[in-house]
Amino acid sequence: MDRGMRSGAWRGVQLVGGLFAFALSMALLMASGQGAMPWDVLHQGVARTSGVPVGVVVALTSVVVMLLWIPLRQRPGVGTLANLVIVAVAIDPMLALVHAVAPAPGIVAGITLALAGIVLNGVATAAYVGVHLGPGPRDGLMTGLCARTGWRVGPVKTAIEVVVVLAGWALGGTLGWATLAYALGVGAVVQVALPWCDGSRRRTTGSGHLARPADVR
Repeated sequence: MDRGMRSGAWRGVQLVGGLFAFALSMALLMASGQGAMPWDVLHQGVARTSGVPVGVVVALTSVVVMLLWIPLRQRPGVGTLANLVIVAVAIDPMLALVHAVAPAPGIVAGITLALAGIVLNGVATAAYVGVHLGPGPRDGLMTGLCARTGWRVGPVKTAIEVVVVLAGWALGGTLGWATLAYALGVGAVVQVALPWCDGSRRRTTGSGHLARPADVR
């Protein structure tokens, strides 16, 4: 197997592994009782209101969000489709696993689950973003809006997540301190993890340290 084939195989493993880890991080936060990720507040609220499994809600939400890509002229990649399928399929088994391990977490266990979910989510995001095979459906909505409007990423991301959090909370999703901690802290975890996951940008400075990726803020 030549270097190109090995590199392609490793990117596939990193993509799939990152997406399964992302699903596990979602489950850790949702099961913690301390607040879910912004989009998961919506997923959880819709699931509780409709009785539809969370995985189905995640998949349907991804499809609806990707329909919004059309006027934004966004194009999905292999990673986009893998994100849609793997996370939707994996989230319910991951939730069942976490509930089996921690069926009724108290405050200490809940905080532990929430913090573990935030850190794991940052690492998982760096893993699947680092293969450069296409953004996730929700990330693509954000980048598409930025490209079409010229607005900065921060305000666009904040506006989207405020809307989905309020809608999810109104439907019964879990909103708590971990939702805010995720919003404030996950970017820093991604920033630290991405140089180790991004083979196309991994390089050293004169001092031997990894350079900061230019596209991560």
